[in-house]
Amino acid sequence: MAIIGLFFFLPVAAAFVLSLTDFDIYALADLGNLRFVGLRNYGELLANPLFWQAVANTLYFVVVGVPLSIAASLGAALLLESRLARFKGFFRTALFAPVVTTLVAVAVIWRYLLHARYGLINYGLSEIGVRPVDWLGDPHWAMPAIILFAVWKNFGYNMIIFVAGLQTIPEDLYEAARIDGASSLRRFWHVTLPGLAPVVLLVSLLTIAGYLQLFAEPYVMTQGGPAQSTVSVLYFMYEQGFKWWSLGTASAVAFLLFAMMLIVTVVQLAIARRRGVL
Repeated sequence: MAIIGLFFFLPVAAAFVLSLTDFDIYALADLGNLRFVGLRNYGELLANPLFWQAVANTLYFVVVGVPLSIAASLGAALLLESRLARFKGFFRTALFAPVVTTLVAVAVIWRYLLHARYGLINYGLSEIGVRPVDWLGDPHWAMPAIILFAVWKNFGYNMIIFVAGLQTIPEDLYEAARIDGASSLRRFWHVTLPGLAPVVLLVSLLTIAGYLQLFAEPYVMTQGGPAQSTVSVLYFMYEQGFKWWSLGTASAVAFLLFAMMLIVTVVQLAIARRRGVL
């Protein structure tokens, strides 16, 4: 507890105090320039259109990316646990590999894959008669491209959790469903999903929390562009703190993001309790 307090609670408390000041590069040079401003940083953020655009971009990333990531994870887990699957160990390792690869390295590779003129993806599209897409240079396509990359990068982690969850469902339930004449779809809907309900809740909580902290993907791939279409809340915080040296404002952004994550988590847990998952 002492270690947690020293390296977690104390920095969090210091950051909250920092968010109530106008700590900037002038205060960094001389603490005499530091002033207490109360909730002014929060008020200015809530009146800043770029902050709300960052919130909208982040929510777009979460609303689209989280279901895709969970669906890909669950689909891969079902394939790995099916009776037709062979070389399960190899495929588990291969599908989990993107999770443990360096994000910056694979992001650079994906930038080449998504290149408007020389990218492999556009080359494949041109072979079937589709015009090349400026994936990272078009405001309409930049965020979907980042979502695609993030789903590929992260789905293997949840896949392992789903595999463990599938192995806890008694085989007797499937046998009883088969005897009653239930199809594969009905067995999935009435046996697999109810058995995985607590696992789905855990995965959704972890995935949403991770996706709300979107930063590395736009930082490496688009630098927040084009036209601020991929600026996330965390990227906005980074710019405020380390580009403009407005550390008080950056700390306020961090606590607003924490409030967003807390609200989403509380709502999810309330829904789960109402449905009897918890």
